[in-house]
Amino acid sequence: MQQLTDKRSRKREKILRAAIKVFARKGFYSARIKEIAHTAKVADGTIYLYFKNKDDILISIFADRMDALNGKMLEIAESRVSSAVKVRRIIELQLGNLRGHRDLAEVITINLRQSNRFLKQYAAPRFNHYLDIMARIVREGQEQGEFESAYPPRVLACALFGALDGLMLTWVLGSREHQRLMRAGRSVSELMARGLEPAGGGAGAPRRAFRREGSSRR
Repeated sequence: MQQLTDKRSRKREKILRAAIKVFARKGFYSARIKEIAHTAKVADGTIYLYFKNKDDILISIFADRMDALNGKMLEIAESRVSSAVKVRRIIELQLGNLRGHRDLAEVITINLRQSNRFLKQYAAPRFNHYLDIMARIVREGQEQGEFESAYPPRVLACALFGALDGLMLTWVLGSREHQRLMRAGRSVSELMARGLEPAGGGAGAPRRAFRREGSSRR
């Protein structure tokens, strides 16, 4: 039974990887189920054993990848390091996950935006969970005196997401060099550190923490 479950899981993931390639190459609306099946090297009918339709495949791609990202973000949020280090690690995680996955980045940043209905019905809950985790880290940093407390945590979480989303979109549409993306991510880390630092530089730690690993202030 376990072997059968594992086999189905591998076949499902194989289809999702094929769909990512096809969506990135053709665009979601122009892609066809038979093209996904051909890329996955399975019969057309096999697709329907795992997914209802093309929309279901796109939803599954987003759900699986977003759940994985949120899970890793929660681990970072619960780690015993400073809030500034947590933010830096999340930036590195989100951008680092794109290494070798340019097609996935294109599907997430471009294809998903083609459907307002999809974004509202399926993406919103997981995206809000992402923002909740980031806002939690920011709030903890404010409570510990690392971050300026004058700004709403949720607003700062949205600002960080917007910066990273912009970097990913620029990377997908332009440069193919992953290292350039990571350097841009480090610049965002430094910029966020400066912006989050308390007025008067009382805490001082965030800026340094974004440059190197720091110990918890708890």
